[in-house]
Amino acid sequence: MPGYNTKFELTVDDMELIEDALRSTKRTLNTAVIDQHADPLQPCESTREVDASMKRINDLLGRLHNQKNFYRPKTGAYIGG
Repeated sequence: MPGYNTKFELTVDDMELIEDALRSTKRTLNTAVIDQHADPLQPCESTREVDASMKRINDLLGRLHNQKNFYRPKTGAYIGG
C-alpha cells in the first residue's frame, strides 16, 4: 500500500495562491450562510456541512500561518511596527 508524500516542493507563490483560494472559498461559503439566514423559508439543511467546511478551512489557514518564518533580526532588539 502506498504511503503519503511528506516532502512538498511548493514556492512562496504557490502557498500564497493556496491561501487566496481558501479565503475565497471561505468567503463564498459565508455568503451562502448569510443568504440562508436572510430568507427563513429557505431550507438550512446544508448549514452543518458549511460549518464543518468553514472549520476545516480555518484550521488549515491557521496551520499554514504557523509554518511561516517571520523576519526577526539576528542581533539587536526587535522593534515591531
